[in-house]
Amino acid sequence: MFWTTGLAGQLGVVVPLAIALVLSTAVGIERELAAKSAGLRTHALVGVGSAAFMLVSKYGFDDLLGLEHISLDPSRVAAQIVSGIGFIGGGLIFVRRDAVRGLTTAATVWGVAAVGMACGAGLPLLGLAGVAAHYLVTRGFRPLARVLARSSSAPRPVHVIYADKQGVLRQVLTSATERGFAVAGMTVDREGTDDGTAAVTLSLLGRIPLHPLTSELAEIPGVRGVRLPEEEEPAD
Repeated sequence: MFWTTGLAGQLGVVVPLAIALVLSTAVGIERELAAKSAGLRTHALVGVGSAAFMLVSKYGFDDLLGLEHISLDPSRVAAQIVSGIGFIGGGLIFVRRDAVRGLTTAATVWGVAAVGMACGAGLPLLGLAGVAAHYLVTRGFRPLARVLARSSSAPRPVHVIYADKQGVLRQVLTSATERGFAVAGMTVDREGTDDGTAAVTLSLLGRIPLHPLTSELAEIPGVRGVRLPEEEEPAD
């Protein structure tokens, strides 16, 4: 393309790349503020890279189109971007104590790739709408998710780290039942704890908020930490 259009002709290609950078950075800022490992730099690079691939697919082979028996299908590059981002997203998802972590961040990386592709394809308004949808889902849907969790009859996990062999777990169970919760199950996990401590994940049944219970559990002598699932998710 450089040899056919020159440097001046390529300046127009930089504009969609810059738009992709701005929009993907907007998504990355939200992830960075949420303390996720795939944060500002990761999302910005994914968005810019996706846009660059789309631009190369659209304009990088213009000098070959005049040759006989040569044809191009720009959509093939788009398909490869989608499958390639899938490998990155798969690396962000892992299972710990039978709980899946990292799904939301994997989805945001996938989404920011789509934003970059839209900018590279010359559809900046579509990219802007994608960023707006990201903020709506990740920020605006949180209250709705809490309401749905409270109305669900499925057990809700609470992770507690406590001093072992001091009767702390008994007090934790007593507090949970006094709050109106039923203990549907319990998984003890000593992995990753310091000497003299243990970790347990309680599966609690009850349609009342969990946060008052976690505050109460945290005040029990010997309790080192209490986490809910959304707080427990690592920088994903």
